[in-house]
Amino acid sequence: MSALRWLSLPLLTLAVPAGFTFWAFPEGLSPVRTVAIVIGWIGCGLLLVNLLLMLREPRLAGWLGGLERMYLWHHRTGVAAYVLLLAHPLLLATDGLADSPTVAWQTLAPLDESWPVWSGWLALVLLMLGLAVTFLRRMPYRAWRWLHAALGAAVLLGLYHLILLGIDEPVLPILAIAALILGWRAVRGDWGLAAQPYVVASARRVAEGTVEIALRPLADPLAVAPGQFILVAFFAGPNFRGCGEFHPFTVSSIGRDHMLHIGVRALGDCTRRIQSIQPGVAARVMGAFGNFLAERTSAPQLWVAGGIGVTPFLGVLRAGGISAPTTLLYLNRSETDAAFLPELRAIAAATPLLSLLAVATGSALPDLEHLLPEAQHLAGCECYLCGPPGLVAALKRVLRQRGITARHIHFENFEFR
Repeated sequence: MSALRWLSLPLLTLAVPAGFTFWAFPEGLSPVRTVAIVIGWIGCGLLLVNLLLMLREPRLAGWLGGLERMYLWHHRTGVAAYVLLLAHPLLLATDGLADSPTVAWQTLAPLDESWPVWSGWLALVLLMLGLAVTFLRRMPYRAWRWLHAALGAAVLLGLYHLILLGIDEPVLPILAIAALILGWRAVRGDWGLAAQPYVVASARRVAEGTVEIALRPLADPLAVAPGQFILVAFFAGPNFRGCGEFHPFTVSSIGRDHMLHIGVRALGDCTRRIQSIQPGVAARVMGAFGNFLAERTSAPQLWVAGGIGVTPFLGVLRAGGISAPTTLLYLNRSETDAAFLPELRAIAAATPLLSLLAVATGSALPDLEHLLPEAQHLAGCECYLCGPPGLVAALKRVLRQRGITARHIHFENFEFR
């Protein structure tokens, strides 16, 4: 990743709150009250950045280093904003201690206050709700998505709170920008205006609980490179119930007439339903996203795939994109569970630069200390990882222990909650 793209998100996260603070810096107040107001503005700025990072726009994702990196910073800015906005009323109450404990308590428990004060507290409660569901990994995706939308409502209500307090000059443009971002995400992302129409051309089982689906474009095809992923929503068909929300799937190959092939493993309600999909089912596709395999060098490479995480590597291999000595470590629960394994073995047999090691690990986390090459064999290697978040985190830890620096570890997973 270029230095400019690597710096884009930190600079954005600093610039927006700094702009808010410079624009509305208070004057003539006590030091504690000044700090309280400043951190409130910084929290508002972080929330606006948080909303921007929810957008699923391929061009924006390319500028900011990828959709997954945007979601990581989305989580960071949300948590930081919550902490600062929670400290905002606490510091205001601390400032009230100079008058009396009663004044300080009335700031924290505004039971006798007006709607302008209550609106600020309600915005903070909605922010707490939106952040809390972020950590509920087992909640059904559709319910999680609607509850997480409380973050957007919290931002709008918090800005409205400032307007009710009479701070309308700097806030009205900010409120308009926040509403525009939320509307953009709803219309183009959730409702699919940015998506292109496709139709399921075929579906074949490639392992137990995994199908590969071919999608034929019905309009202008998307520009997709091997190893990237797309967001797909499948709709109801004659014998298919459909699941209208968008989910990420890696493109396993790009066929003639811009046909896209994706591997779908049964990991949730929607993906289990997709296992019985039939030709003719309508789909909407957004993308493409992801670039962790796009900037490979001529250095020796170690690819580590966990389960369906093998699909980006398969996409590159099918496209004939290997030009350096490469070892593919493919971790799966069992041989019947390993999608595309016969094809990968055939590709490895015909490709001198590729070494394939497929390991059935069972349901437990594999012993990576023994499976990964020793430090002397990793010297000069570029390491590419794709799989479940827990596996990727464990792989990064072991690789760092063996002397591989962060700039030589490239990874991708699809944890977008």
